[in-house]
Amino acid sequence: MDPSLKRIDLIGIPTDAGASCRGCGMGPEALRIAGIGEAIAAQGHDVADLGDLSRPRRSEPTLPWRLSEAREAEVLALAKLGSEAAYASMAAGRLPVFLGGDHSIAMGTLSGVARYGAAKGKPVHVLWIDAHGDFNTPTTSETGNLHGMPLALSCGEPDFGPQFEGGWRGRIDPKNVTIFAARDIDRPERELLEQRGVDVIDMRRIDETGAVALMREVLERVAADGGHLHVSLDVDAVDPAIAPGAGTPVAGGLTFREAHLAMEMIHDSGLMGSLDIVELNPILDHAGMSARLLVDLAASLFGRQIMPRRIARDALTAQSSNG
Repeated sequence: MDPSLKRIDLIGIPTDAGASCRGCGMGPEALRIAGIGEAIAAQGHDVADLGDLSRPRRSEPTLPWRLSEAREAEVLALAKLGSEAAYASMAAGRLPVFLGGDHSIAMGTLSGVARYGAAKGKPVHVLWIDAHGDFNTPTTSETGNLHGMPLALSCGEPDFGPQFEGGWRGRIDPKNVTIFAARDIDRPERELLEQRGVDVIDMRRIDETGAVALMREVLERVAADGGHLHVSLDVDAVDPAIAPGAGTPVAGGLTFREAHLAMEMIHDSGLMGSLDIVELNPILDHAGMSARLLVDLAASLFGRQIMPRRIARDALTAQSSNG
């Protein structure tokens, strides 16, 4: 089998419990309807759709002040399931692709990837493609929404309660995290990101330096470390003019070609070993426009090209061997 071809597990996590805007719990099904499995399989990969993780039965409490407790319980239940699913998929030699759901699902997916990386002695690097930093904690968050906290939890910030601990938890070194396409970060969150050494590539850096040079630096760093790359793609990284189906849209995002070029470069590197695609809200989308864009980006991420290019992968492989 061609080593560039992967065995891929599609795993849906249909929840909007971590977000204030309801609707992205329907994201996994919208991505399936838009043909994400078929688009990835068309690149020659072996794709298995494992269905959705079972969301705990939700009964909205009658007292408004208990609503956050109910949603936190759902996020935590799915985080534990997501962690186990990520670990099991990778242990079976497959590449897990998690279909969200809001970005709180990464509390589990990242933990499972981190646990597997630790078991194999392989450093895990995270490429967080998102308009937001998602590095808030319960102390710094202005909204309390858990989809704004998964990176902080995964990097071991101490402000989370004991309910967030357990054998399902794995930890990521914040110095191995890159946030790409950021343009909306809270002040306390910004200070925490700087203190922890997270590399934040905001849209000004992309405008000034260019997506190619910056993405190349990220991938070269992962290759030099012999690392496993986890990509977490939030629909709001892309400009809302072409991806309106986001609950927290921010103007001035990645263009169509910048987004595709980033995906193509990640594919060429051969470094990605796990993936989240999150925050698609079909209620806010326009005739499936955002779902189709995410499917197209996934196809680029898994190898769809106009003409084959091997230069980037060969260069990264050579650097990794020499380093």
